[in-house]
Amino acid sequence: MENKFTHINEKNTPKMVNVGEKKITKRKATAKATMFLGTEIISHFENKELTTKKGPVFQTAIIAGIQAVKKTSELIPMCHPLLINGVDIDIEIIDTEHIEIFCTVLIEGKTGVEMEALTGANIAALTVYDMCKSISQEMVIKEVKLVEKSGGKSDIKNG
Repeated sequence: MENKFTHINEKNTPKMVNVGEKKITKRKATAKATMFLGTEIISHFENKELTTKKGPVFQTAIIAGIQAVKKTSELIPMCHPLLINGVDIDIEIIDTEHIEIFCTVLIEGKTGVEMEALTGANIAALTVYDMCKSISQEMVIKEVKLVEKSGGKSDIKNG
Protein backbone atom coordinates (compact mmCIF):
# COMPACT_ATOMS: atom_id res chain seq x y z
CA MET A 1 0.00 0.00 0.00
CA GLU A 2 1.43 3.33 -1.08
CA ASN A 3 1.96 6.02 1.55
CA LYS A 4 -0.38 8.93 0.83
CA PHE A 5 1.10 11.17 3.52
CA THR A 6 3.78 13.38 2.00
CA HIS A 7 5.35 14.13 5.39
CA ILE A 8 6.10 10.47 6.19
CA ASN A 9 9.09 8.72 4.63
CA GLU A 10 9.54 5.04 3.67
CA LYS A 11 10.72 4.27 7.24
CA ASN A 12 7.43 5.68 8.53
CA THR A 13 9.13 8.65 10.22
CA PRO A 14 8.39 12.36 9.75
CA LYS A 15 10.10 14.29 6.96
CA MET A 16 9.86 17.71 5.40
CA VAL A 17 8.77 17.52 1.76
CA ASN A 18 11.48 18.42 -0.76
CA VAL A 19 10.07 21.23 -2.93
CA GLY A 20 13.40 21.88 -4.69
CA GLU A 21 12.26 20.56 -8.07
CA LYS A 22 8.86 22.26 -8.07
CA LYS A 23 8.22 25.27 -10.30
CA ILE A 24 7.76 28.73 -8.81
CA THR A 25 4.15 29.79 -9.36
CA LYS A 26 1.83 32.48 -8.03
CA ARG A 27 -0.06 31.02 -5.11
CA LYS A 28 -2.92 32.34 -3.04
CA ALA A 29 -4.95 30.97 -0.14
CA THR A 30 -7.86 32.40 1.82
CA ALA A 31 -9.05 31.06 5.17
CA LYS A 32 -12.11 32.09 7.17
CA ALA A 33 -12.72 32.01 10.91
CA THR A 34 -16.30 32.35 12.11
CA MET A 35 -16.61 33.52 15.68
CA PHE A 36 -19.48 33.93 18.13
CA LEU A 37 -18.98 37.07 20.20
CA GLY A 38 -22.52 37.50 21.49
CA THR A 39 -24.76 40.54 21.59
CA GLU A 40 -23.09 41.96 24.69
CA ILE A 41 -19.70 42.33 23.01
CA ILE A 42 -21.09 43.33 19.58
CA SER A 43 -23.20 46.06 21.23
CA HIS A 44 -19.99 47.80 22.36
CA PHE A 45 -18.73 48.27 18.79
CA GLU A 46 -18.92 51.71 17.19
CA ASN A 47 -18.12 52.23 13.50
CA LYS A 48 -17.05 48.59 13.13
CA GLU A 49 -14.43 48.81 15.90
CA LEU A 50 -14.24 48.34 19.66
CA THR A 51 -11.53 50.12 21.61
CA THR A 52 -10.64 48.43 24.90
CA LYS A 53 -7.97 49.14 27.51
CA LYS A 54 -5.72 46.91 25.37
CA GLY A 55 -6.40 48.99 22.24
CA PRO A 56 -8.57 48.67 19.11
CA VAL A 57 -9.75 45.05 18.88
CA PHE A 58 -9.98 44.47 15.13
CA GLN A 59 -6.88 46.51 14.27
CA THR A 60 -4.83 44.58 16.83
CA ALA A 61 -6.26 41.24 15.62
CA ILE A 62 -5.30 42.12 12.03
CA ILE A 63 -1.72 42.89 13.05
CA ALA A 64 -1.53 39.68 15.12
CA GLY A 65 -2.85 37.65 12.17
CA ILE A 66 -0.27 39.13 9.82
CA GLN A 67 2.48 38.39 12.32
CA ALA A 68 1.21 34.81 12.68
CA VAL A 69 1.28 34.27 8.91
CA LYS A 70 4.97 35.18 8.92
CA LYS A 71 5.69 32.80 11.83
CA THR A 72 3.75 29.76 10.55
CA SER A 73 6.87 27.69 9.80
CA GLU A 74 8.04 28.25 13.39
CA LEU A 75 4.75 26.92 14.76
CA ILE A 76 3.95 24.01 12.43
CA PRO A 77 6.95 21.69 12.10
CA MET A 78 6.63 20.59 8.46
CA CYS A 79 5.82 24.02 6.98
CA HIS A 80 8.54 25.63 4.88
CA PRO A 81 9.71 29.17 5.70
CA LEU A 82 8.25 31.35 2.95
CA LEU A 83 8.85 34.79 1.53
CA ILE A 84 5.34 36.18 1.82
CA ASN A 85 4.36 38.72 -0.85
CA GLY A 86 1.23 39.94 0.87
CA VAL A 87 -1.31 39.33 3.62
CA ASP A 88 -4.78 40.84 3.78
CA ILE A 89 -7.00 40.29 6.80
CA ASP A 90 -10.58 41.52 6.85
CA ILE A 91 -12.88 41.30 9.87
CA GLU A 92 -16.61 41.88 9.52
CA ILE A 93 -19.50 41.89 11.96
CA ILE A 94 -22.02 39.67 10.16
CA ASP A 95 -24.96 39.86 12.58
CA THR A 96 -25.73 40.79 16.19
CA GLU A 97 -23.64 37.92 17.56
CA HIS A 98 -21.00 36.84 15.01
CA ILE A 99 -17.94 38.02 13.14
CA GLU A 100 -16.04 36.56 10.20
CA ILE A 101 -12.31 36.88 9.77
CA PHE A 102 -10.85 36.37 6.29
CA CYS A 103 -7.09 35.94 5.86
CA THR A 104 -5.65 35.96 2.32
CA VAL A 105 -1.98 35.18 1.72
CA LEU A 106 -0.07 35.62 -1.55
CA ILE A 107 3.35 34.36 -2.62
CA GLU A 108 5.36 33.38 -5.65
CA GLY A 109 6.89 30.13 -4.57
CA LYS A 110 7.21 26.37 -4.73
CA THR A 111 4.68 25.50 -2.04
CA GLY A 112 1.21 26.67 -1.06
CA VAL A 113 0.14 29.08 1.65
CA GLU A 114 -2.93 27.30 3.02
CA MET A 115 -1.35 26.78 6.44
CA GLU A 116 -0.30 30.42 6.60
CA ALA A 117 -3.84 31.61 5.81
CA LEU A 118 -5.34 29.21 8.37
CA THR A 119 -2.81 30.29 11.00
CA GLY A 120 -3.46 33.98 10.35
CA ALA A 121 -7.24 33.54 10.68
CA ASN A 122 -6.82 31.49 13.88
CA ILE A 123 -4.50 33.93 15.59
CA ALA A 124 -6.65 36.90 14.61
CA ALA A 125 -9.64 35.13 16.21
CA LEU A 126 -7.65 34.31 19.35
CA THR A 127 -6.59 37.94 19.57
CA VAL A 128 -10.22 39.09 19.39
CA TYR A 129 -10.97 36.60 22.18
CA ASP A 130 -8.09 37.88 24.31
CA MET A 131 -9.07 41.50 23.87
CA CYS A 132 -12.78 40.95 24.61
CA LYS A 133 -12.62 38.38 27.40
CA SER A 134 -13.01 41.06 30.07
CA ILE A 135 -16.50 41.77 28.66
CA SER A 136 -17.57 38.14 28.23
CA GLN A 137 -15.94 34.73 28.18
CA GLU A 138 -18.80 33.11 26.27
CA MET A 139 -17.07 33.69 22.93
CA VAL A 140 -16.57 30.69 20.65
CA ILE A 141 -14.29 30.28 17.66
CA LYS A 142 -16.83 28.17 15.77
CA GLU A 143 -15.05 27.24 12.58
CA VAL A 144 -11.80 27.87 10.80
CA LYS A 145 -11.61 26.61 7.24
CA LEU A 146 -9.82 27.02 3.96
CA VAL A 147 -12.17 28.78 1.55
CA GLU A 148 -9.97 29.11 -1.48
CA LYS A 149 -6.58 28.13 -2.81
CA SER A 150 -5.00 28.73 -6.19
CA GLY A 151 -1.66 27.93 -7.76
CA GLY A 152 0.29 24.73 -7.55
CA LYS A 153 -1.18 21.34 -8.47
CA SER A 154 -4.84 22.14 -7.80
CA ASP A 155 -7.25 24.96 -7.17
CA ILE A 156 -9.84 24.65 -4.41
CA LYS A 157 -12.97 26.68 -3.70
CA ASN A 158 -14.93 25.77 -0.54
CA GLY A 159 -17.30 28.73 -0.52
